Amino acid sequence: MFTGIVEELGEVTAVEQLAEASRFRLRGPVVTEGAKHGDSIAVNGVCLTVVETEDGEFTADVMQETLNRSSLGALAAGSRVNLERPMALGGRLGGHLVQGHVDGTGRIISRTPSEHWEIVKVSLPENLARYVVEKGSITVDGVSLTVVEAAADYFTISLIPTTLALTTLGIKQSGDPVNLEVDVLAKYVERLLAAGVNPLHAKETAQ
Repeated sequence: MFTGIVEELGEVTAVEQLAEASRFRLRGPVVTEGAKHGDSIAVNGVCLTVVETEDGEFTADVMQETLNRSSLGALAAGSRVNLERPMALGGRLGGHLVQGHVDGTGRIISRTPSEHWEIVKVSLPENLARYVVEKGSITVDGVSLTVVEAAADYFTISLIPTTLALTTLGIKQSGDPVNLEVDVLAKYVERLLAAGVNPLHAKETAQ
């Protein structure tokens, strides 16, 4: 489980194409400190398993399913990436609950800079639109953000200087793909309601 608070702006140092998979080597001295085989690290919001670490770099295998559902397939040596280690139990939840399971991808439609922040408009897949609400949370390339405007086929986010400086969202251009993860709590609620579960009845039963 992650929080969407990016710890480090890392870099892809190598990509090896395998049969129905890719092996990525990434530089991230902060997130690799103390990391070992089997640990998880979120790369642009995608939870990946560490295969090995050495000299501030780590290797992760990315299966075809992940390449199909995320923008990781577009990465190459030299690409910058957002990195985050899993949340430690008992720590502060700075963003919101993020699983690192990408729900889909969008594209940056436009960027509108102002004096102290920048408004970014992102396309929204039709199947995810119902989970995105004004003032709700969404994860974009692993960054926990608050939705400013939610429409049927796009949403907007407001980026402060810190986010622009410390994540890849500061260098993404119009047309660039981004990974999207919606709030998992909304998906659970939808599933329960579709199954005919009445939350009020469930509460009364529990008492």
